[in-house]
Amino acid sequence: MKFSDIEEQNWEQLAPYLDTCLLPLTGLDGTEKPWQATNALEKLRDFLDLIEIPFRGRIVTYPAAHYELLEERASEKLDKLCSRLKTVFRYVIVASAKPEAANLRLKNADLLLVATGDPEKDKNDTAQAVARMWSEAADHAN
Repeated sequence: MKFSDIEEQNWEQLAPYLDTCLLPLTGLDGTEKPWQATNALEKLRDFLDLIEIPFRGRIVTYPAAHYELLEERASEKLDKLCSRLKTVFRYVIVASAKPEAANLRLKNADLLLVATGDPEKDKNDTAQAVARMWSEAADHAN
């Protein structure tokens, strides 16, 4: 579910079910030509579909962080954003189609997913990782 699909008057009723925020990370650096930016966004969109579609009804996709990946102190800045998102959501997943994102250190993100470029592997790996994240959290709660 996209953040823009949730109306203010419905949030309190939906919040217990929509406990996970998906934060897309585009990883643009500002030097892309328009077609390159389009390609990057399309790759990210395809990767997000692997997360959003099977877990519809529990995940809210927030606006993408576009340029943070290559900035100095990127991990620190994104981790601070994840911390803020955790005041609204129980879980935060950061997802990127850029391999460089795998180097991020995000202690406030519950999961960092990075596309491999193999759609079938990504589909299986993301589904397992998200389910494991929720399962482990449930195990710790008991």
